[in-house]
Amino acid sequence: MKKFSVLSLALASTLSLALAGCSSAAGPDEAATDESGEYPLTIMNCGKEVILAAPPERVVLLDSSPVTFLHLLDVMDRVVARAGTYPSEYYDADTQAEIDRIPLLTDKLDTSGHLQISQEVVMAQEPDLVLGTAEGMNRETLAASGIPLLEEPSFCPDPPSDADFADIGDQMETYARAFGMEERGIELAQELDDRVQEISLSVPEGEKRTAAVLYPTVGGGVTYAYGTGSMAHPQLEAAGFTNVFADEDQRVFEVSREELIGRDPDVLILLHSAGDPTEISSAITSLRGAQSITAVANDDVMVQLFNFTEPASPLSILGLEHIIERFEQ
Repeated sequence: MKKFSVLSLALASTLSLALAGCSSAAGPDEAATDESGEYPLTIMNCGKEVILAAPPERVVLLDSSPVTFLHLLDVMDRVVARAGTYPSEYYDADTQAEIDRIPLLTDKLDTSGHLQISQEVVMAQEPDLVLGTAEGMNRETLAASGIPLLEEPSFCPDPPSDADFADIGDQMETYARAFGMEERGIELAQELDDRVQEISLSVPEGEKRTAAVLYPTVGGGVTYAYGTGSMAHPQLEAAGFTNVFADEDQRVFEVSREELIGRDPDVLILLHSAGDPTEISSAITSLRGAQSITAVANDDVMVQLFNFTEPASPLSILGLEHIIERFEQ
């Protein structure tokens, strides 16, 4: 475990230092004004036009996914409120300090990891941009009140059918455009892509193992699996594994105990948003017949926080590193 932690911290430092190098030439004010973009700015998101009247100054976060993007763009000081969970395992000390400064509205999640917050609470913050969504949150109602909302593409009602690590750079450029930092976003996107290529070179050739990425429900209930529409798929491929659910083009779907046993993955990666990793693992390993799954029999089961896989973000790169380290032969 010591090697795992050091490796994760080293990669986090590498990303932070390398990407900070791209932004050191200009301060925050210069970065916001040295681009050629004009406002009002229209961004396509989830098939909808999102119009920003000016670079956002009052941002509300309803999800932890955008944090690493905003940190690299040096705009976390524009976040006035947050909701959801923000596990410290995701962040270096500087990013954690930025998060701790932001008032928390609620961290209440349902059993599937979906945020529970009312639209009225969000609107009371008078945001000029909302990042993320929640159960019952209505994009159209917010827009009618002049509040634009941007959602991670993989969480849209009709997400892209094939996820890829290039999506990380695309999303970085989207956030950069929103804040009037288009050129800076392109530079950061290239740094992230270079890092993925570097990690891929560390994967040994000839890997023959299969794998599955699941989201279990603790205490019994539905088990979810991830197909090619999820970042779980390119992550497994980059780690050298074959996804046993590669024939499913959905992002996430329910999977039965019988099908999971029948697919018999050699490796299991279990995602969760909060809670005890031991309970997450037990939700799968205690299923009737689970010991016949090769991954369970060989103790090749890894529990990983959700944003280390989904959605496409710099954390997905760290998650890839974690997977390679955990299952290297």
